[in-house]
Amino acid sequence: MRTPLCDRFGIEHPIFGFTPSEHVAAAISRAGGMGVLGCVRYNDPAELEAALSWMDDNTDGKPYGVDIVMPATIPKEGTPTDLSALIPAGHKDFVERTLLKLGVPPLSGDPATDAGVLGWLHSVARSHVDVALSHRISLIANALGSPPADVIERAHSRDVPVAALAGKAEHAVRHVDGGVDIVVAQGYEAGGHTGEIASMVLVPEVVDAVGARVPVLAAGGIGSGRQMLAALALGASGVWMGSYWLTTAEYRLGTGPNTLQRALVKAGSTDTVRSRVYTGKPARLLRNKWTDAWAEPDAPEPLPMPLQNLLVGEAHQRMMQAGDPDVVAMPVGQIVGRMNEIRPVAEVMAGLLAEVDEARSGLDKLG
Repeated sequence: MRTPLCDRFGIEHPIFGFTPSEHVAAAISRAGGMGVLGCVRYNDPAELEAALSWMDDNTDGKPYGVDIVMPATIPKEGTPTDLSALIPAGHKDFVERTLLKLGVPPLSGDPATDAGVLGWLHSVARSHVDVALSHRISLIANALGSPPADVIERAHSRDVPVAALAGKAEHAVRHVDGGVDIVVAQGYEAGGHTGEIASMVLVPEVVDAVGARVPVLAAGGIGSGRQMLAALALGASGVWMGSYWLTTAEYRLGTGPNTLQRALVKAGSTDTVRSRVYTGKPARLLRNKWTDAWAEPDAPEPLPMPLQNLLVGEAHQRMMQAGDPDVVAMPVGQIVGRMNEIRPVAEVMAGLLAEVDEARSGLDKLG
């Protein structure tokens, strides 16, 4: 499966794989796609520097990209301590009561007071750009749409294309007018931050709006060769996949499946919920006892970004460390229903491509 994007980036398959794991991202690139490392979890630029240096050495010279979280406008920021003072006491009490009710113990080590928030700040996202542009990246993607104009200009000055996610056709038009090179049309089914429009409707709308000017990647609900082929039929030049890599072997911790993967492999496509409880913006998450608690009548309204993430950052660490798959907090798309086994990235990629060939053969038989 090749499109012009393959020649543009020097990749074998137009499969762009977003992941928070440098090990998964590198494996995607080695398998012929474009691994895209999510930077938001790196509060310390030195940690991102180390991760990208590792990718430089472990991608066999093949291209990879990074994903940042940066609003187009520069918000007023404070220190984590200043921001924490803006969180109502009632919200903090609710989180503690809920964790106690769910049997989630305190962290075994000292919690980081800024856990889960710094990576969502505009200033830290800019530091991510600084670090990334000092490496041999081939793409910068922004999860919150168009980055500021000066960031796009800096990337272009290094011959690095910029991609931006869009949940509406009008968003895509604004992105391209602002200098974005690739639009990722992300449908409602996707994990993480999403809009209200399903991929089957959104992708052709975005292609019709900007496809004559820039390539469009389809995202949301893609976890098989049939779905990849359908995305191309809708006019996309490739696919952007995130959730599907969470159950790859390279994402495992220790000697066995980690808590997150145990939760994901048993989940079905109806076991997700779109909520603001993770970051303050609507995001699709794995539905469990934690998300259900926030839907109760006595639960407070989630706070805006980045306050909500600061509120729940330590709670997410505690739930992950607790080892209970029924409370782990994680963004994931509806495609989770197909993520029911742990396999190496190379095997996943080979399976996807084999399914493309099978689906194409089936269409050919239709005449």
